[in-house]
Amino acid sequence: MQLSEQEVVRREKLSKLRELGINPYPADLFPFNSNSKQIKQEFKEGKKVVIAGRLMSRRIQGKASFAELQDSEGRIQVYFNRDEICTGEDKTLYNEVYKKLLDIGDFVGIEGELFKTQVGETTVMVKDFKLLSKSLKPLPLPKVDAEGNTFDGFTDPEMRYRQRYADLVVNPQVKEVFVKRTKLFNAMRQFFNDAGYFEVETPILQPIPGGAAARPFITHHNALDIPLYMRIANELYLKRLIVGGFDGVYEFSKNFRNEGMDRTHNPEFTAMEIYVAYKDYNWMMDFTEKLLEHCALAVNGTTEATFGEHKVDFKAPYARVTMADSIKHFTGFDINGKSEDEIRKAAQDMGIEVDDTMGKGKLIDEIFGEKCEGNYIQPTFITDYPKEMSPLCKEHRDNPELTERFELMVCGKEIANAYSELNDPIDQRERFEAQLKLAARGDDEAGEFIDQDFLRALEYGMPPTSGLGIGMDRLIMYLTNNPSIQEVLFFPQMKPEKKAPTVELNDDEKAVLALLEKAEKIGLNDLKAQSGLSNKKWDKTIKGLTKNSLAKVEKTEEGLFVEIV
Repeated sequence: MQLSEQEVVRREKLSKLRELGINPYPADLFPFNSNSKQIKQEFKEGKKVVIAGRLMSRRIQGKASFAELQDSEGRIQVYFNRDEICTGEDKTLYNEVYKKLLDIGDFVGIEGELFKTQVGETTVMVKDFKLLSKSLKPLPLPKVDAEGNTFDGFTDPEMRYRQRYADLVVNPQVKEVFVKRTKLFNAMRQFFNDAGYFEVETPILQPIPGGAAARPFITHHNALDIPLYMRIANELYLKRLIVGGFDGVYEFSKNFRNEGMDRTHNPEFTAMEIYVAYKDYNWMMDFTEKLLEHCALAVNGTTEATFGEHKVDFKAPYARVTMADSIKHFTGFDINGKSEDEIRKAAQDMGIEVDDTMGKGKLIDEIFGEKCEGNYIQPTFITDYPKEMSPLCKEHRDNPELTERFELMVCGKEIANAYSELNDPIDQRERFEAQLKLAARGDDEAGEFIDQDFLRALEYGMPPTSGLGIGMDRLIMYLTNNPSIQEVLFFPQMKPEKKAPTVELNDDEKAVLALLEKAEKIGLNDLKAQSGLSNKKWDKTIKGLTKNSLAKVEKTEEGLFVEIV
């Protein structure tokens, strides 16, 4: 492992701390009794407090120093004064430990008293402090110049997602997204619990991937010697519980789909599904809009949310449009009563790419997705989907070609899907078999399995039921104005990190690289002068560093500069 100069220095400080008898990673608890937020809200001159957090900045001026401590609630100014901390003759704790051996990023515990500076800033006068954890790697903190301009911020998305722990420390606004995510889950859970519904857990490893059409992750159970699939949905297990006598069950489930990744899809995602007996999809529409209004208020304090250039209002009620009416409105084509071939030709005439593997439902879905979906910015229920698109949904009571299904559209994307659930076991078996035929034709979104145990459960009888599924990640994206799903997941899936190639450097290259690490960026002639190398050795050394992508030479109006890569 190649260490930077700063990392080497921090390890040297670690050794010196131990030589002084200071454990840089003490095991005993630290009895803090306050935090930065409480101190500011409940300020009282001279009040004694015990706080803990990271050291985030320091301004040392001889025997006194102002610093900032960051805890889970924010930052607070602290004031270190040598004679307040070291009341006797021995000034080691301030002169050696604080001034020389502590670094930005270290965790410290502080005992002190509150006061306000001349400019009115709440501050903790440090009476004693203790190192709680030594930081060996410098934080990627942004720099601020004399004019207050910020640069070198930790903003590269890939680095932020890989090192979310550093992202949360140096970009405090990121934490607020995840605080709101938890508020969303809590609000939804409270809404369901208040309605009398029961939170449950169902298997993640399943013998058959069911409840949705998606490519699963496959693993193997050694003891049973069988393949198992990571769940793509929890629908069929929740319906088994309705068969078993629960009137309402819900689950926040981690689902896994071995498919593409983009700004709105991660292979591991969180869905909420709820099933309520003796209800239909009309009832569920009313329930859903009340639920989302409640959640928006809980997360943001208002039903309105900003997403990109759009202002979205989650206040109930929401518009309701049938899929057939939507397609007719935006394309002029009426899908009612049309054959598969007629719909395929209409799609082709609209310039939509289709093929022979697509059945009637898939073709309609393509038309809606291409021509209609993106037009719905405000929350809108799209209802009454073709039967071929909804193998787990009850046939529409007024039109046997349709199903009692809705999807909720917001900002051109679906965030909720709901049915009057199919509870006729004979009809359900025929629908599953029709899906197998579509899969045999090459439709990669058709189901390839028949869950015989689920059919057996239906044969025992399932009451009329309505079910709802909500993509939690996408919903929190809308509520926090984040266009990328990676921004609302603590640890999104990433490609393996590329390992930096090992480069063998000669002594001259090592010496020049060390000079560069100190300066980060320096004039070419200045670096050459500091290196003390002859012209021939200098040319060879700088070529070696640039060839191995360890340094780069940049031409500016002020001349040539060398910068570490």
